[in-house]
Amino acid sequence: MATGAVQAGVTSGTGERAGGGVGLRRFAWAAVVYNVLVIVWGAVVRATGSGAGCGDHWPLCNGQVVPLNPRVATVIEFTHRMMSGGTLVLIVALVVWVFRGTVERHLARAFAIAGLLLTLNEAVLGALLVKLGLTATSTSPLRPPMLALHLSNTLLLLGSLALTAHFLGRRAAVVRGTVRFEHKLPAVMGLVAAMVIGVTGSLAALGDTLFPSTSLRSALAADFSSSAEWLVRLRILHPASALVAGAFILWLLWRAVFVTRDGEHPDGSNRGLGLWLAGLLGFQFLLGGLDVLLRAPVWMQVLHLAGADAFWCVLVVLTAVVTVNAMERSHPSALVE
Repeated sequence: MATGAVQAGVTSGTGERAGGGVGLRRFAWAAVVYNVLVIVWGAVVRATGSGAGCGDHWPLCNGQVVPLNPRVATVIEFTHRMMSGGTLVLIVALVVWVFRGTVERHLARAFAIAGLLLTLNEAVLGALLVKLGLTATSTSPLRPPMLALHLSNTLLLLGSLALTAHFLGRRAAVVRGTVRFEHKLPAVMGLVAAMVIGVTGSLAALGDTLFPSTSLRSALAADFSSSAEWLVRLRILHPASALVAGAFILWLLWRAVFVTRDGEHPDGSNRGLGLWLAGLLGFQFLLGGLDVLLRAPVWMQVLHLAGADAFWCVLVVLTAVVTVNAMERSHPSALVE
């Protein structure tokens, strides 16, 4: 992901940054990138049907701490678990460093704590998927809502980490009680719309995995066939929601970044970040179309998800740039070094 682009809109001015040092900011963005890798590998687990690679054991893998003579599915699933464990270590270290490197009530602290709590909840949801047998080729009616809940938690986790890194990069100390919030309603609506795209996309991917089509024609026919599996018929919700939510997000982007209420253009420093968001949105539509034409091969699903994660991070940060404003603080207490 282009962290330089995500930092756009907060680099003007000459004052010290208020986030506790370059090392901390880089570590925070590294945690974001690492989590994207974990999410993408999770897609590999689902797309290859490897979710049952460790059986119904959790946190052990087939009853062992380290599986011996593992199958390919076991290696894929066990790798994902190890990567997820690394996430917890990274975020605990991030929370400690953020609290040591920022002033009291800094917003980066709140989002770092949120990231830690969401990470723990992610582990619980992952364990439930395994213990309830909602992996591999399971067609249980409980699997789609659990998957949607898991994906929603994942997006909130990734957003929390992106906001932690973003607020660490602000020049003005963003402290609770001294910030001003603007455009709150459209911002929340835009984020919810993006989450709907993600959730319906995860359900569409699950349908492609469980009920693969032999041709593009049969895939399109199944989407509208009353005799098709209900999960297959849900696939149409993803492109439909993407079109509606995409149009809304572009409208939000134009109103919040390019044009102010009085009709004048705001600081152009935000425009670069807005262009990144629009470009990523267009790229996602391109990948989505290719995904349909190629009948959702694993590599395309992975690329599509990675692009979606990048789009989500940019959208979350742009929302923060537009909605959260703080007064510059020049006194020494703005920083803790």
